[in-house]
Amino acid sequence: MARLADYFVVVGYDLDKRGSSDGQGRILQRFPEKDWEDNPFPQGIELFCQPNGWQLYTERQPPAFFVAVLTDINSERHYCACFTFWEEVDNSQPQKSLSSEADEDDDSGILQPAQLFAPKSLVLVSRLDHTDVFRNCLGLIYTVHIDGLNVQLENLIGNLLTCVIPIAGGSQPDQDEKEESLRTITLGAGDRQVIQTPITDSLPVSGCSVAQLFRQLGIINVLYLFCAALTEHKILFLSSSYHRLTDACRALLAIMFPLKYSFTYVPILPGKLLEVLSTPTPFIIGVNSFFRSETQELLDVIIADLDGGTVTIPECVHISLLPDPLLHQTQTALSMVLDPELEIADHAFPQGSTQPSSPKIQDKEIRAVFLWLFAQLFQGYRWCLHIIRIHPEPVIRFHKAAFLGQRSLTEDDFLMKVLDGMAFAGFVSERGPPYRAIDLFDDLIANEVERIRLEEGNPHKMMNHVKELAEHLFKNENPYPAVAMHKVQRPSEGSHLQLHQMIFPHLDEVTVQLFIDHAAAKLRSAPPAVKVEKNCMVPSGPPLGAIVDRNGNVLANSARRLEVVRNCITYIFENKMLEAKKLLPAVLRALKGRAARQCLTQELNLHVQQNRAVLDDQQFDYVVRMMNCTLQDCSHMDEYGIAAALLPLVTAFCRKLGAGITQFAYSCVQEHTVWTNMQFWEAMFYSDVQNHIRALYIEVSEHELPSPDQGELVEEDKCALEIASEQRRLWPTLSKEKQQELIQKEESTVFSQAIHYANRMSYLLLPLDTSKNRLLRSSGLGDVESVSNSYVTNSIAGSMAESYDTESGFEDAETSDVANSVVRFINRFVDKVCNESGVTNEHLKALHTMIPDIVQMHIETLDAVHRESKRLPPIQKPKLLRPALLAGEELMMDGLRVYLIADGREEATGVLGGPPLLPAEGAIFLTTYRLIFKGTPSDPLVAEQVVTRSFPVASLTKEKKISISLQMDQFIQEGLQLRSCTFQLMKIAFDEEVASDLAEVFRKHIHKLRYPQHVRGTFAFTVGQSSKLVVEHKHKEKNQSLNSWQTNELFHGLKSGVLTMGRMNHSTTTLSKNLMKNAKKTIGRQYVTRKKYTPPTWENRGSIQSQVDEDEISVSEEVDQSSLTMSSTIKSSDRQTMSNVVERACCRDYQRLGLGTLSNSLTRSKNEPFRISTVNRMYTVCRSYPGLLIVPQSIPDSTIQRISRCYRQNRFPVVCWRNSRTKAVLLRSAGLHGKGVAGFFKSPNAPSAGPSQADSISLEQEKYLHAIISSMPSYSDTSGRNTLSGFTSAHMSSSDSSDKQRQPKIGALMKQVMGSKEELPGTFSRGVPGQRARVISLSEPRASVKARNTRRGKWGSIRVSGRISSYNPDIGTRLAGKDSPQANGGPSETHFLRQQRAHLYIIGDKSQLKGAKQDSFQQWEVVPIEVFDVRQVKTSFKKLMKACVPSSSSLDSNMTFYRCLEESEWMCLLHKVLQVSVLVVELLDTGSSVMVSLEDGWDITTQVVSLVQLLSDPYYRTFDGFRLLVEKEWLSFGHRFSHRGAQTMTSQSSGFTPVFLQFLDCVHQIHLQFPMEFEFSQYYLKFLAYHYVSNRFRTFLLDSDYERIELGVMYEEKGERKNPQVYKSVWDNIDRLNKKTPIFFNYMFSPEDGEVLKPYSCISNLKVWEFYTEETLSEGPSYDWELIHGRPETTEEAERQDTSAPKSQRKIIWPCYDNKSKVEPDAITKLFQELQSLEVELGQVSEKWKDTWDKIKATQRTETKLEHRHTLSTSLLMSSNLSHHRRVNLQESGVGSSLNLTLDTESSSTSTPSGSMVGGRPSTSTLYSQFQTTESEHRSFEGILYKKGALLKPWKPRWFVLDKTKHQLRYYENRQDKDCKGVIDLAEVESVTPGTPTMGAPKAIDEKAFFDLKTTKRFYNFCAQDSHNAQLWIDSIQSCLSDA
Repeated sequence: MARLADYFVVVGYDLDKRGSSDGQGRILQRFPEKDWEDNPFPQGIELFCQPNGWQLYTERQPPAFFVAVLTDINSERHYCACFTFWEEVDNSQPQKSLSSEADEDDDSGILQPAQLFAPKSLVLVSRLDHTDVFRNCLGLIYTVHIDGLNVQLENLIGNLLTCVIPIAGGSQPDQDEKEESLRTITLGAGDRQVIQTPITDSLPVSGCSVAQLFRQLGIINVLYLFCAALTEHKILFLSSSYHRLTDACRALLAIMFPLKYSFTYVPILPGKLLEVLSTPTPFIIGVNSFFRSETQELLDVIIADLDGGTVTIPECVHISLLPDPLLHQTQTALSMVLDPELEIADHAFPQGSTQPSSPKIQDKEIRAVFLWLFAQLFQGYRWCLHIIRIHPEPVIRFHKAAFLGQRSLTEDDFLMKVLDGMAFAGFVSERGPPYRAIDLFDDLIANEVERIRLEEGNPHKMMNHVKELAEHLFKNENPYPAVAMHKVQRPSEGSHLQLHQMIFPHLDEVTVQLFIDHAAAKLRSAPPAVKVEKNCMVPSGPPLGAIVDRNGNVLANSARRLEVVRNCITYIFENKMLEAKKLLPAVLRALKGRAARQCLTQELNLHVQQNRAVLDDQQFDYVVRMMNCTLQDCSHMDEYGIAAALLPLVTAFCRKLGAGITQFAYSCVQEHTVWTNMQFWEAMFYSDVQNHIRALYIEVSEHELPSPDQGELVEEDKCALEIASEQRRLWPTLSKEKQQELIQKEESTVFSQAIHYANRMSYLLLPLDTSKNRLLRSSGLGDVESVSNSYVTNSIAGSMAESYDTESGFEDAETSDVANSVVRFINRFVDKVCNESGVTNEHLKALHTMIPDIVQMHIETLDAVHRESKRLPPIQKPKLLRPALLAGEELMMDGLRVYLIADGREEATGVLGGPPLLPAEGAIFLTTYRLIFKGTPSDPLVAEQVVTRSFPVASLTKEKKISISLQMDQFIQEGLQLRSCTFQLMKIAFDEEVASDLAEVFRKHIHKLRYPQHVRGTFAFTVGQSSKLVVEHKHKEKNQSLNSWQTNELFHGLKSGVLTMGRMNHSTTTLSKNLMKNAKKTIGRQYVTRKKYTPPTWENRGSIQSQVDEDEISVSEEVDQSSLTMSSTIKSSDRQTMSNVVERACCRDYQRLGLGTLSNSLTRSKNEPFRISTVNRMYTVCRSYPGLLIVPQSIPDSTIQRISRCYRQNRFPVVCWRNSRTKAVLLRSAGLHGKGVAGFFKSPNAPSAGPSQADSISLEQEKYLHAIISSMPSYSDTSGRNTLSGFTSAHMSSSDSSDKQRQPKIGALMKQVMGSKEELPGTFSRGVPGQRARVISLSEPRASVKARNTRRGKWGSIRVSGRISSYNPDIGTRLAGKDSPQANGGPSETHFLRQQRAHLYIIGDKSQLKGAKQDSFQQWEVVPIEVFDVRQVKTSFKKLMKACVPSSSSLDSNMTFYRCLEESEWMCLLHKVLQVSVLVVELLDTGSSVMVSLEDGWDITTQVVSLVQLLSDPYYRTFDGFRLLVEKEWLSFGHRFSHRGAQTMTSQSSGFTPVFLQFLDCVHQIHLQFPMEFEFSQYYLKFLAYHYVSNRFRTFLLDSDYERIELGVMYEEKGERKNPQVYKSVWDNIDRLNKKTPIFFNYMFSPEDGEVLKPYSCISNLKVWEFYTEETLSEGPSYDWELIHGRPETTEEAERQDTSAPKSQRKIIWPCYDNKSKVEPDAITKLFQELQSLEVELGQVSEKWKDTWDKIKATQRTETKLEHRHTLSTSLLMSSNLSHHRRVNLQESGVGSSLNLTLDTESSSTSTPSGSMVGGRPSTSTLYSQFQTTESEHRSFEGILYKKGALLKPWKPRWFVLDKTKHQLRYYENRQDKDCKGVIDLAEVESVTPGTPTMGAPKAIDEKAFFDLKTTKRFYNFCAQDSHNAQLWIDSIQSCLSDA
């Protein structure tokens, strides 16, 4: 029973506080004045009476009623029913008391503005929610007051407060019960009300509120709110009606049943408390629409506007909706309830009208739908309850993971959130207990599950069920709908508008209190009404297994998979290891399915029960692998179930390691995060505790230990909850002692389980090798102390853990660290579970003392196991294969066992088809030269292949540690990722047998080898020596030039011929022995004068302030400079010692080009324009230039020394090549120093301040350029006329036709190179006087239009200023064939001048040439271009490597290979270099000289200059020429190979910048476009690209000739080689290989004489070089030729051939595995190979391939001459008459394909002179008809056959020849006939079949002699002489067909 109302309160407007801004209310009276003991008075009621604030009104408002809900501190809800009416207040006299106001006289009938009305509220506070009853009661009190009825208000209130009603009634119809559930009350004013209490208290009462909510918001909106409330979001209702707000909130709570909302719930929130809305916790709150604007800035609140019917969800809020089939079913059901007509809306003849039910019924139907929904969601929940204590109170936990796992809903967001929420926690604690009263929901879950399953697809069945449920709900709310008689008086109509209303009187407290006391005494004397609790056992419903797997995705062939798993396990335990090994991969794949994982645990469990847990090593290994795999593939939630099933198994399976030492499986399956998951351990613990407690009570009931059989029966009979229910029923009947005994038993059961789990956890958390705490460290368990408060509810835990830490006597910090974190973890676990399951404090303390000991004991056991397990022979791991080494290459470390993991390249993984070669298992070897992985694929089906991946240590660009999870055994392994600039990547994971310190040693060794202290430490120098002898050189000083003392000593020594080296220790010597030895050879002694010389240091080199005048070595002072030549400087006695210098590439090339000779005679013609200068022979002028340089004849050496200071790194302009036809020269230099620029192009007319030093230098520079220009024949023609008029007229009259043709070509090129910025005419001014004659008229409007529309390049804008514009705009405009702007805005000339090409173009960096001025007489011109710097090359290369060899496969679908390639911009860089080179080639070809003057003159300059020579001069496209080009331009002219390749410690920081590789790529692009112009093949370029970074040869080491001389590697005598296999020069190696094999030779080589190549440079014409992407896993890179093509292979092949069965003709070539060119060589190589093997077979001395080739070539040439036929000549590839097709764009660079294409080209060039390439592949026969040969060679089978002619023609005998070689059947008139009558191409033959004689066939011949031949075109009938002969023919033709 409960009080209907607890308090009655009168609240009025507080007139005293009237002056303040906001009005306030105050409680005028409350009854009872004392608080009830069981229910204190709620605070703050006055705020809720007027939620919008207390204010006065000028008009009287109608009375209002609503119910607010307040929640007290114990989360009890109080319903405050507020009845508000308005009373008059006199505004003029605020201080008057209320009583005098009531006695005012009647004058105030007329309303005055002074008259105001204040609200007054009557409030009932109750714990029951009977809205209608409250409205009636308060209305009655108001009616009595307003209508002045003759009833005491005190009596009414007294009756109201003493009224007692039952909380809930029963459903039985007997009289008492009816009394209970029906209560008639009266307040004593002639009124009567019947209160119906609900039958079941737990079901909410909703009236019509739910139906109303759906009407207001609609189905979808309410479902959003429903899901939002369940997933704990903030919900705010807005309405202008308070009553509706309350109803909406009530409705939302009603549809959440059986979950109860446990957060802030305020249906009506007063305006003053609006800040509550910014609380961080979830809430359901209602607010009046009046405050709408203040709710706008709430960012995370869902706002439901009841009046407008909208729900607004902020962007940042994500609401998880119901899982899909349920959501749809719920929507359907709701629409059928709310809008039943929808279903038949489209029917032509609708059956009657289907109106929706009345609101009250509809309300219950909607609730029934939600009830049905919850039954669906929570079905089977009771099977996942763990009861861990029964007495004294049940303790129950819900196993969420099991529930979701078994329902296959682990991925469902909504259910996860609901189960994690507070509402569900309340649900479990309320509905968990097994013995209690049950309601509709329990019944639904227990008995209706099957029915609900059947209804899922059938909405009508479902609606029937919903209607049944709705009836239950309605009956619960209205048990007796008939008895609803109310008699309550209402106030008379309009009574509230009466002008004179009584003020509500002050009530007499004493009267009311007497009423209350009297009722209380009566209650005390009455006998207590005992209502029997109808508790019973809560039924659990069908177990989960029965309801699952309807949406669990069952695998189609799962039965077969389970069979495989079972078989494999059986084989393992029967020790049939071979069988098991075969099945294992399939099992590991099958274990991805859930069913297979469960099957595995069940099977293993059976074997444990049969006492088969002790395994041998291999069995153990397999079982562990399967367990790991099972755990690995589990999803986060599913893991619990599987891990839980495996937990007992991992502590059962074991193997014996040694005497008394056993290793259990748990030590091998620790690497899974599930073991570090606290919730997993809790769930496991609770489920075990439940089992033990159940066993405990089964034992108790049996009174003795039953035999296992009985026990099992009982177990089957009752589940834990049923037993618990029974125990709870018996509990009150037990004696105190018995109760205490049970409590103790349960408590000790929990305690013993806690100890057991402390052990288990230490097993799985302590790693086998306790020094490696991988698991805890990775999951961060050691650091969870911060969150411990949330777990530990008891301070013992903390203190115990601390005392343990301080007292534990661990010496070894590492282990103590592991131990501590494990102890802390277990402590936290123990605290949590023991507090929840009520373990006593004494026991908890005992546990905390025990845990450290358990852990320590376990660590000691593990140490022994770890020691022993290391001694175990590894289980059948593949044997480590040792790699073949080069001569002189030595192993630095023994192979470390590793796994090679697949990276981002998918070819090797089998993803793209083909076998999965990776991951592979093997070893990594570090040698002095390479890093080599050699092993076999992990996939057993591919395991016989050998996988090799290697790269030179010197090419390593990045090394980083990674951790890798291996599929094989699921351990997180330590690994390394090693990236090489030879486009290789190794991702390796160390095997567990490799100790981590060993891996560290390995890394250090790599670093040591990669970055030696000095270049002498590289492999090229240490080869052949023992690796231990590698000397660490000290760092050299920075100032590497001679100081004065050393110079003196040096020259003394040179004169006397004796060198005193003793005093010059290494650190101070810069020119060491070798340089002196060679200086002896190279320096002409008599001209070395001794002066004090201190050259600038390396950094200051070239600053103009260096002392130029006095302190210099003037090498050639006393000789007349103009006549100084090389030969005159050197004494005849020393000339022989010069031979070495002369042998250098530079000199050889100069002589070839006729640029200067070293002839003996002094009668050389003075007018030879260039000479070889020895000014740099001591490398004092420019450290990075060669010793001998080509300079103009007229320039003395002293000038050169001065000029060199203006250029960066002193690299002044020198000639490096001369065009033999136009005599134009190519010069190279560095860019100018900043200070030198202004002087370089100084205007001659500018007034100079005096003959300053800079001035004189700039004049000398100018003189130098003039000297170069004057050396050109084109200049000497016009050299006499330096006046402008002469200049222009000469060129106007000259008309060089070729020049005119080339003009636009160069112009276009120039535009591209310079960026084609064109300005409008007239924006430039020329500041140079005397220019007008060269101005060109702009009268044509087209020019300006064109200028406007052209694409603008990257040039900066050029402004006109008073001085000369920032650079002269005419630069390159003449060249580009553009119109030159007018000078000084003068009048336009009417005639055009022919544009004159400058004699010298200087290609310079745009940024360097700002402020530079043009030479006024147009003798040279600057072409400013934008160049990239080396940093761009470096970053671009990094991106290129990542694109070609990605470290992992990209998840981003946008990052495809081509996208990455584009982003690397590598192709753009190639395009720029090629573009500039082609421009220079064009200029040189038209007779202008070019000087390339970019950056420091050793990177891009070198690239451009080399490419120009390669394109212009066919000599450089041969082997010798290319070698010479690289030696001259790259080596002698000082490209910094060591620095750019980061070859030593000093250059490590600068990083790898592949400038040379870029050059080789450009050559490769040109090679692709002109395949017939190069003597060398593409492989040659790849070979160089590989070895220029490999450090195997000394060729590409060091930065300049100077350094090479100093180290003594410059002139290594050939005889010096101690080891014949060790080649110090890459060229020697190439020469040697080239003699052996044609691998470097290009068979298509047939050059044109003097052909200048001009390749396309657009990016679309460039191809990705195969070198970047190809890989050969079978043998590693093929560039260390000796390794791959050495002897061992041949023997292997021979062996294979002996043993193998007959081979098929087909070869399988795997991408990325086989070396394609080796497995399937091109035709010519194959012929060479066959020739060689034939020679070997015949025992002949094998001829060199080159000789053979040359012979064939010679015979071909003679044949060509003899032939006069128009068919294609037999010179297959040697013919050089292909004038039309010099450029062939080949798609593939494989030689085989090139061969076909070339043939196509040739045939087309003869047939179509226009030179368009004919597509389509020629048929076989046309290919062969090119050979003129005698027929007998190709007659495989011949004889006479009768052939039937065409239609109506007779049979005729013909002589038939079957030709296998040409693959054809020819026939002739007779045997002697030479002219073929017809050919049947065998490629077209479809079948050969025995035939029958037809009409006109030869007589008297056996029928079997006939046969038919069917081709694609026609049917041939043949007849042989007899059947035998016919059979022979058929067989021969068949064999011919099959061979094809």
